[in-house]
Amino acid sequence: MTLMLGVTLTGRDVLLVGGGDVTARRLRRFLAEGALVRVVAPELTAQTAALVDANSIPWRQGRFRPADLRGAWLVHAATGDQRVDRDIAARCDRRRVLCVNAGDGGHGSARLTAQVDTGDITVAVTSAVGADPRRSATVRDAIGDLLANGRLPLRRRRPDGAGRVDLVGGGPGPADLMTVRARRLIAEADVIVADRLGPTAEVLQGLDQEVQVIDVGKRPGSHPVPQDEINRIIVEHAAAGRRVVRLKGGDPFVFGRGGEEMQACLAAGIPVDVVPAPSSAIAVPQAAGIPVTHRGTASAFHVVNGQGTIAASTLDAMADDSVTTVVLMGVAALGGIVDAALRHGIPADRPVAFVESGHTPQQRTTRTTLGRASHDAAAVGLRNPAVIVIGDVARADLLMPTPERIGATQA
Repeated sequence: MTLMLGVTLTGRDVLLVGGGDVTARRLRRFLAEGALVRVVAPELTAQTAALVDANSIPWRQGRFRPADLRGAWLVHAATGDQRVDRDIAARCDRRRVLCVNAGDGGHGSARLTAQVDTGDITVAVTSAVGADPRRSATVRDAIGDLLANGRLPLRRRRPDGAGRVDLVGGGPGPADLMTVRARRLIAEADVIVADRLGPTAEVLQGLDQEVQVIDVGKRPGSHPVPQDEINRIIVEHAAAGRRVVRLKGGDPFVFGRGGEEMQACLAAGIPVDVVPAPSSAIAVPQAAGIPVTHRGTASAFHVVNGQGTIAASTLDAMADDSVTTVVLMGVAALGGIVDAALRHGIPADRPVAFVESGHTPQQRTTRTTLGRASHDAAAVGLRNPAVIVIGDVARADLLMPTPERIGATQA
């Protein structure tokens, strides 16, 4: 049997005997742990020498001597000679110093594990009998994949009193478009404050029953939880020592009011971080085969909140045939946008596309022109959530020839 212990080596003396490539690999791990490492070896390989020089590691050139053990907390023996490594391990046993015998894994008092770190969790794998590093690494990688996908329970059971807020972008909808960090933070959360859009249903399935999920989702014309109240909720829970995930559709800093929520946290002294995600301004058109930039067609794109005032900069962007204009939350304001654009002299035949419920089974794309946009929107019953794309990239035949006609709808 093997008893696994978590040992802190930060600031503690670690002796590595041997100067080969095995020593180089282990040196990196010990340095990352903050150990005070030193090396004893007649010579060093290029890898080990580079690490020794770069980190000013003490190196005594010569063979191992018993006096080298003085002050060591841990010894790593990898001389390339099993007899010498076993002798070092035996001397360590007599002095009650832990020893990793890399030359013969079955004869040391300690072993290095194959480990994976995610957030503040470390998972380590080793063999109970003998050494089988490849198997340990394979098991570690499999566990690492589950951790990365948020499929293992990571939430703390013993609160440490250190609350925090993570503003997590959920992307355009599918959970597999979320970042690894986003999935991990959701698995660690005590409280999730969630919007209506994004991958809410999928990622919240299977959470621990003790995780509190607070729905603050806004709908067109209905904001049941004002932004000030959302700010209060996330700050209050974090101040109580809980880990809070503010889960949003799209990216937190693209019309997601993430900046306001960050200000609220910082003003209250709450640690806060932001996890980016694919913005719907880019990802939803992409789902319909529409690139927001395309060489020879569009060299820039302009993103606008359709709920606001139509600014001169937006009209200028629509007038420039090298710029793609992407309108978010613009269904209700479409008529006003179209009228203002036409009055500004923007050609009526400027291509337009509506992409509804992008990246979902209900996705629908309607291609039209600026002059017919309002008529065709009414004809198809355009509904939120939808992204409106204005510019030559919205042409149906941009990427490949298609018989699709203006005003046609594709599921």
